[in-house]
Amino acid sequence: MTGLRFDTYDWNGGREAMLRFGPDSGPIVIAALPLFDEANRTRQFACTILRALADHGIGSILPDFPGTGESVIATVGAKLSDQRRAYSELTQQLGARCYALSIRSGALLDTDADLTGRWHLAPQTGVGLVRDLERTRAAAGKSDRGDEYAGNRLSPEMLAELRDAVPCEDGRYRVVRLDTDPRAADATYAGAPLWRRSEPDNDIVLAQQLAADIAHWIASCED
Repeated sequence: MTGLRFDTYDWNGGREAMLRFGPDSGPIVIAALPLFDEANRTRQFACTILRALADHGIGSILPDFPGTGESVIATVGAKLSDQRRAYSELTQQLGARCYALSIRSGALLDTDADLTGRWHLAPQTGVGLVRDLERTRAAAGKSDRGDEYAGNRLSPEMLAELRDAVPCEDGRYRVVRLDTDPRAADATYAGAPLWRRSEPDNDIVLAQQLAADIAHWIASCED
């Protein structure tokens, strides 16, 4: 099957939903959206990348993790350690050569998984994410709202885990950034940072370029 399909996966804490794109055989790309509001702004863009990967003959999935998307776990009940556990258990269940496609703080989720390779777009540290949340909260004049950050209620456990979290750079690892980002990268592409937009948006040209980059990189890893 190569079309878009709805599916689920089980982990130690319950069951979560996921979308499947492209073939079920061969290498599988696991997409991880940024956490919190940036997920809403980049979901359509990520789906466009995954559809383009299907055109390259590469299968992929876009899973919800505990406390994200349609998960029955509330955001305030989410923990980074649980999200990482769910990611790792999903990878084991797939029983295939799995590659991470992680955007921004999504790169904090794949650290414990047994992956053939990791491809990160503009990866963000946990400290950087918390800093952005605190800046947004202060700009909204809600710096005294306790556990609420940019409209999301976060537990002290989640914040503590995020402050210590960094992306995994082990093994086959590729970092891609936008050409306006001066930090080190294996490749850069022209495009706007959709995660900074006030509303969800898409960039079809950039998505197709990134899908081609991922497909070429996976081919080099498979050799």
